[in-house]
This record gives sequence, structure tokens and C-alpha cells, in this order.
Amino acid sequence: MRTSEIARKTAETDIQLTLNLDGTGKSTIDTGVGFLDHMLTLFARHGRFDLTVKCKGDTNVDAHHTTEDIGIALGTAFAEALGDKRGIVRYGFMVLPMDETLILSAVDLSCRAHLTYDANIPAQKVGTFDTELAEEFWLAFVRNAACTLHIRQLSGTNSHHIIEGMFKSVARSLKAAVAIDPDAADEIPSTKGLL
Repeated sequence: MRTSEIARKTAETDIQLTLNLDGTGKSTIDTGVGFLDHMLTLFARHGRFDLTVKCKGDTNVDAHHTTEDIGIALGTAFAEALGDKRGIVRYGFMVLPMDETLILSAVDLSCRAHLTYDANIPAQKVGTFDTELAEEFWLAFVRNAACTLHIRQLSGTNSHHIIEGMFKSVARSLKAAVAIDPDAADEIPSTKGLL
């Protein structure tokens, strides 16, 4: 089983997270931030990852620490669950439409942490969620998952749709990348022999 269990506690957040890469998309999410709960629920569903997240954070300040630290915990969980990455496809991409919005994402589970984030989100907030935190989440994720991730907004005017499109697109890209390649199930997908 490619699973991970993360417990991360700081002065700002207390996070319990479990991840199963070979799940069915079941999730139990309670971050204290309604919009982030929604994003992580659909992330799990579209990636077919079983995911539980429980976070007590300093949301009396704002959602920044909660969002960033959950990105850290989720990225760490992916890295742990993947182990030496033997047999994985490694690459995944998705161009995902959501009404007027079109989001491209591409991932390489390369052990090289890099984020290219090209989005123009018109509103500063969706509900109580600061939209600039979407980038903070993905930056924290890639640094701890040690992956390369490109997110590009090709079109879109509705801020909710743009961020939701990102989470769905990245989930589908990751689903493809973590899949086991039946033709190379016992191989490391690199000419270096190590990822």
C-alpha cells in the first residue's frame, strides 16, 4: 500500500493527515477554512486519493498558515507514499475545462522542486479565502513533494472556477503520474537509476 500518515504541529497549526495513493477518492476534510475543505475534497475525488485532513490553525489571524502548512503536509505525504518511485509513470498532465475557465497542469515527480504558476485571479477573496493563498499552497506542496509542477490559466474570469480548476487539474495530473506503469513496474523511471 502506498500510504502515508503525517502529524505536523507548530505554534500556528496542528495537522493530522493521511493519504492513500491507491484509494477511491474518499475524503474527510476539516481545515477550519471552508473553501480549502472544498478544494481538498475535490482534489481527493479527482485524483482517486483517499485523504483525511484535520487541522487546528490560527484562522483568527487569517488562513495563510493553515493553507501553507497543509500544503507542506500533503507534499510530504506524497513523497513518503511514493518511496523510491519504482514503477510509476512519473509524468502527468491535464487540460481541464470548468465553464469559462480552462486550466493546464503538468507534473514531473522528479525530486526537483519547482513551481511555475501563471494565473490571473480577479477577486482577492472567495468567501473568506484569500485567493493569493492558492499559489502559497502549491508552492508548499512542490517543495515538500519534491516535484516539478506547472499550472497555467488559459482562460477564466470566475475566481472560484479558476482555483477549483487548478485543484481538479493538478489532481488528475498527479493521478496519472503516480500510476504504476505495467510495462515498467519494477523500474525507476529515470536514466540515472534514481529519482
